Amino acid sequence: MNARSGSGSTRVSSGGRPGTTPAILLVIAGLACQEVGASIAVLLFPQVGPLGMVMLRLVFSAIVLLLIARPRVRGHSRADWTAVALFGLVLALMNGLFYLALERLPLGVTVTIEVLGPLVLSIVAARRASAWLWALLALAGVVALGGGGWDRLDPLGVLFALGAAGSWAFYILSSARVGRAFPKLDGLALAMTIGALIALPFGIADAGAVLLRIEIVALGAAVAVLSSTIPYAFELIALRRLPAAVFAILMSLAPATAALAGFIFLGQHMTWLELLGIALVIAASIGAIRSSARAAREAAEPVA
Repeated sequence: MNARSGSGSTRVSSGGRPGTTPAILLVIAGLACQEVGASIAVLLFPQVGPLGMVMLRLVFSAIVLLLIARPRVRGHSRADWTAVALFGLVLALMNGLFYLALERLPLGVTVTIEVLGPLVLSIVAARRASAWLWALLALAGVVALGGGGWDRLDPLGVLFALGAAGSWAFYILSSARVGRAFPKLDGLALAMTIGALIALPFGIADAGAVLLRIEIVALGAAVAVLSSTIPYAFELIALRRLPAAVFAILMSLAPATAALAGFIFLGQHMTWLELLGIALVIAASIGAIRSSARAAREAAEPVA
């Protein structure tokens, strides 16, 4: 997922269950909603700015999660609260960098670069020499992504997207820690609230008086629902029926759905080399996921 604010602390099933096809369709529908939400966010940039959009998304996502989870705030250690605070900071940083990149780069390019964060984690987790093949394939994809001319890609936008990629990697690690310390959605709801509070002053400064317009606030709420609430709900249902590797592979298709959404809703055309770059990064993600899953299975097998 781009600029994740969803299922990081959800436990993924390890085996298939009945209803696999509907579950796959739910994941794809969630990805589509996510990119439609991102497209609406881009259209709102002239009114609220990228940081104003981040604030609206995080605030409404936090409200929804707090209403659903009703998290308990007692009975947790200082280390647990530190983990939640860091998770909230990562959420604010990841979303902020993603939207700042989205202001300067096409949606498909931004999401493709952002996917490099979890891709690197998958390659490291695989602990195999063959995993570096996927690293080289991803590198080829990045080179092809600029094949239409790196001068087309705003350098600052690329830096923001790379920052979002690194933040996504930290998001995965932070969400795992918080998921172990807090039950159900409690940790995510609290972290999202902290992230929203961090984003609040930057968003108000960026958007200004336009936040008093009810239609802008309503569209911000729609972005939060499309980009976070609906995808999370769909993923939660799908995770009960899909093997972990299948779910991860489906999520690696995000760059393709982003490029398609950018073309349909924002009129962002891409060269064939840029499309090839997206395809190579997706292939590298799938290969790295399969390698890390295989390595995890082998590590779990008893030694004869």
